Amino acid sequence: MPPRGCTTPRSPRGWTPRRGWWGDGDEGSPSIVLRGSRTSRARVARAVFPPEQVAEVKAIACELPVTHGAPLSRFSRAELHRLVIERGVTEASASTIWRWLAEDAIKPWQVRSWIFRRDPDFREKAGRVLDLYARRFEGGLLHPGEFVISADEKSQLQALGRRHPTVAPGAGRPMRCEFEYRRGGTLAYLAAWDVHHARLFDRVESKTGIEPFGRLVEQVMSAEPYASAKRVFWVVDNGSSHAGRASIERLEGRWENLRLIHLPVHASWLNQVELYFSIVQRKALTPNDFGSLEELAERLLAFGRRYREIACPFEWTFTRADLERVLERVDAPAAQGEPGTGRLRLVA
Repeated sequence: MPPRGCTTPRSPRGWTPRRGWWGDGDEGSPSIVLRGSRTSRARVARAVFPPEQVAEVKAIACELPVTHGAPLSRFSRAELHRLVIERGVTEASASTIWRWLAEDAIKPWQVRSWIFRRDPDFREKAGRVLDLYARRFEGGLLHPGEFVISADEKSQLQALGRRHPTVAPGAGRPMRCEFEYRRGGTLAYLAAWDVHHARLFDRVESKTGIEPFGRLVEQVMSAEPYASAKRVFWVVDNGSSHAGRASIERLEGRWENLRLIHLPVHASWLNQVELYFSIVQRKALTPNDFGSLEELAERLLAFGRRYREIACPFEWTFTRADLERVLERVDAPAAQGEPGTGRLRLVA
């Protein structure tokens, strides 16, 4: 209280007291902070670290923990902070390190599955299949009497007999499928798909292998118009039933007008019959509630008959030009001398 008769000194114009906290960021006693002060609270709170420390922390975050002797599969923010503190790299807080990593979108705690391209002839093999889908082969157009067949197998399909009957859906209630089941064995489903004419050939076998696949080939090649066609191109992956040079000699030796075309390794996503298999999985096999292998086999063959009634060619839009763009993007790190060369993201 000032003495009577004395005036209270006024604050400078534009300086208004308000409630706040000390500018150093500590949660201490409240203070009077003067509005209009040139001292930035954020600037005082955020310490400045040498760029060398920032760069070293980012470099460690871009390495596997095992290279630093840490028994971890990946770094979390806390684990990365602990490591750099123990190594004396920096005294920065975990939140500061988080901010540094965010500047370059570095997220060492995230993991993404990749398939690394190992086939040196990936571009050539994949491009040849895409050309066939566009009705071209070795630079020329296919003859109307030439056909493209996409073929593969779904192996180890299980018959799972539920311990309670499946309950149909009702008002406000979805279908209910019992969780517990009895295993009824496995079988294989083989299919061949005429890419341009939407003809489906399928069969059920006890297992996959050279002989079961050979029976599928015979089922197609002994029927018209394939038996008398000029050429029939069979697009297959590198499964053991039809892999390698031996499979080419075996099948082309048996059928004079057959040409076996192998996809690159890990490129089943370019095989059109996989689209049909995904439809089978969604519409015929899910949920899996089959009391026996016979019931499972009948479902598969019945679905094949039903699908043939409505089948039409798939609208395939991925071309050789798209493949070139993907491979250019994948190979970009190699041109820059960076790790992670030649990796392909698996796309359904």
